[in-house]
Amino acid sequence: MVAAVLLAAGSGSRFEGETHKLLAPLGDGTVFSHALTAVSASGLDVYLVTGAADLADLVGPEVRVVHNAAWADGQATSVRAGIDAAGADGHDAVVVGLADQPFVTAEAWREVAASDAAIAVATYDGKRGNPVRLHASVWDLLPATGDEVGRALMRSRPDLVRPIPCAGDATDIDTLEDLHRWT
Repeated sequence: MVAAVLLAAGSGSRFEGETHKLLAPLGDGTVFSHALTAVSASGLDVYLVTGAADLADLVGPEVRVVHNAAWADGQATSVRAGIDAAGADGHDAVVVGLADQPFVTAEAWREVAASDAAIAVATYDGKRGNPVRLHASVWDLLPATGDEVGRALMRSRPDLVRPIPCAGDATDIDTLEDLHRWT
């Protein structure tokens, strides 16, 4: 059984807008709402990992909110928090994506989730992006701290990686300039 883990714990420190980057307006919503809408439409059980920004009031009861108190120790702690929650609920694989990537589609989440590879990674025009599927057999291989999680694992175990061609775009909204390119 596969679950989706949407990472939304970071501080967004490079974003110099008037709000947290996830709450920045984008089209008819926010950066976060677009990412949440896509993952929610995937049909997967959704685990939202929060940290610096309080987003729990922005999701419905169908989304399990997992607060990562150690978010400042790097993205690896958020991935672990999501995996631990999903694993405790009986999931044996997770598809991990980022809440600051509002152009990843529900189809990308579904297509990556459908893979039977230990590690499946969405690709966009041949370039690796998110989301990334991680089977329980590789969870213990993930780094415990730091911000490089999936990439580090894929470099160390390329034999386990399967690319999944996807439509959409895995562009991050990290800065105000990134946001302005899309508005």
